[in-house]
Amino acid sequence: MTDENRKNCEVENIGKNEIIFPDCDGSAGQTANHFWVFGYGSLVWKVDFPIECSRAGYIKGFQRRFYQNSIDHRGTKDKPGRVVTLIPANDTESRVFGMAYKIPADKTKQVLDHLDFREKNGYERHFVQFFPLNENEFGDAPTSPIVIYVATDDNESFAGSVGGLTAIVDQISDAVGPSGTNREYVYQLADAMRRHFPDQNDEHLFGIEKLLREKETNSTF
Repeated sequence: MTDENRKNCEVENIGKNEIIFPDCDGSAGQTANHFWVFGYGSLVWKVDFPIECSRAGYIKGFQRRFYQNSIDHRGTKDKPGRVVTLIPANDTESRVFGMAYKIPADKTKQVLDHLDFREKNGYERHFVQFFPLNENEFGDAPTSPIVIYVATDDNESFAGSVGGLTAIVDQISDAVGPSGTNREYVYQLADAMRRHFPDQNDEHLFGIEKLLREKETNSTF
């Protein structure tokens, strides 16, 4: 089966899934043509595709980390930036907070094609369980399978944790790509997480933001 045929099958399977999806008014019962996408990076604050509604919430068993090089959005091949991906957590109850977006039924293939292209640098499509921040929003369906994009450690742009936060900040500080500066990506994500999840402390994200702002204060970019 070719990659294109596989993607088409995945689109069809999403549309025919019999698992209950919550509707935007908080009721359960979406079993046919709707699906949801979970954003934990730029999708938290930059949605460039049609949606019907959004829900704040989290997934379990992962950690958000700036371990992926960006050569097509926040950096270049010669000077890559850093963006977030998910890595498995030792604690299966570990939470990554973000936003879930409901895609209109007639836009399924369009949005998936768009996201596949947007996340083409090492990211792959997966399904995980989503937990709404307010469980009452999802009525009788407190968790739902949801689409996420993850850059695993076997893709060629995976940078990992070598050098720690200092090395990541040094790489981010002056990286620029077609989507803008890498610094903007960090600041926008940190601001969005505080806005949507004021009680949550993402130590990795906020630690990088703090070091980056200190570096910016003491330097001329």
